[in-house]
Amino acid sequence: MALRPAARTDVNRSAILAYLGAHGPASRADLARALNVSPALMTSLTKDLIADGLLVELEHSPSQGGRPARMLGLVSSAGRAIGVKVVADHVAFVEVGIDGAVRRSASEPFDASATTFLADLTQLLRRFIAGGSNEPLLGIGVGVPGSVDRQGNGLVDSSQLGWQQVPIGSTLRREFALPVLVENNVNALAVAERLYGVGRQFENFLVVTIGTGVGAGIVVDGVVLRGNAGGAGEIGHIPVTEDGPLCSCGNHGCLETYIGEAALVHEARKRGVIGERSGMAALRSAADADNALATEIFSAAGHLLGRALAGIIHTLDPEIVIVLGEGTAAWKHWSFGFEPALRSSLMQSRRGVAVAVETWQDESWAQGAAAIVLATPFDSEGLAGDQGRLVRARLVEQSSPQEAP
Repeated sequence: MALRPAARTDVNRSAILAYLGAHGPASRADLARALNVSPALMTSLTKDLIADGLLVELEHSPSQGGRPARMLGLVSSAGRAIGVKVVADHVAFVEVGIDGAVRRSASEPFDASATTFLADLTQLLRRFIAGGSNEPLLGIGVGVPGSVDRQGNGLVDSSQLGWQQVPIGSTLRREFALPVLVENNVNALAVAERLYGVGRQFENFLVVTIGTGVGAGIVVDGVVLRGNAGGAGEIGHIPVTEDGPLCSCGNHGCLETYIGEAALVHEARKRGVIGERSGMAALRSAADADNALATEIFSAAGHLLGRALAGIIHTLDPEIVIVLGEGTAAWKHWSFGFEPALRSSLMQSRRGVAVAVETWQDESWAQGAAAIVLATPFDSEGLAGDQGRLVRARLVEQSSPQEAP
């Protein structure tokens, strides 16, 4: 199925902002070539972005004998967004510009099981926002490991956090009087990939994260697939065995109980690869030092992941699989088991599917959360609801047309 024109346009509008933020001012012709769109469409897109106060025309570029091209740049005051990553023991924050680039970040201890966790999260977020710039704040994006009913509502169920029907969205909106969007953290990463990463080049792709847990973000025809209750992509809970280890979801033998970080560390301690108080860093160091048992543990995890992803690839038929997460720091050890298991488990016609492994930084989760705010002005699917409309209103109202020369 071809990507709908509206969705393609939305991606390209955001991609223009991202490209200019990363590379500086460019002409319309340069943008059309870099983003692989027609000159006519680029003219239309940039006209709308200028009218919205997001782009400004600058000086002409040097002439090569023809008519000098007019350069386009970002309006410096177009806005910023805050991204929040919530996990059981800490919270990560980032402030990003309209181009999605991280300007500053912070990480704070946090106890998701505390009776005061909502108040604690609010206090930590307030402190981070207070240290930011004076540019317009478009909104707050929150990424959580679990299911979220709707981005614009933000009611969270998370077995990892021990939360049931927690009203993150309404609580933060009340406290900060700002648009707040909440999303499953892997879905948020998929949004960031769709706008700014490898996924921008593809209409159908799968984002897979390995680390503390195992998850997936599914993009079909340019749109992140959320499912009935926002819980699509919970591949960590694919059943592997009937009588396996107890999972955080309450079932036994889920994929995550075999290849999640806790499972790998447990296996390494049991086999004497690392000490009883050592963790993933020690296991990775042992594998880097060619410890046979350590590399075997990672390779076995890669084997299980490869077989599981083969079934998902057969179901969804993605153009590419993008692997992210803390676990990718040891990917060279995972890959020994992953590649043979994946390719041999795929039908002949699917064995050529590309797999890209991206460099990981801890702030990437929070950057993904910020991306759901930056994506809302171009949200043709209406996933953000009223909160998306509020973000767009703030973007347009606080941009300054007088900055144009």
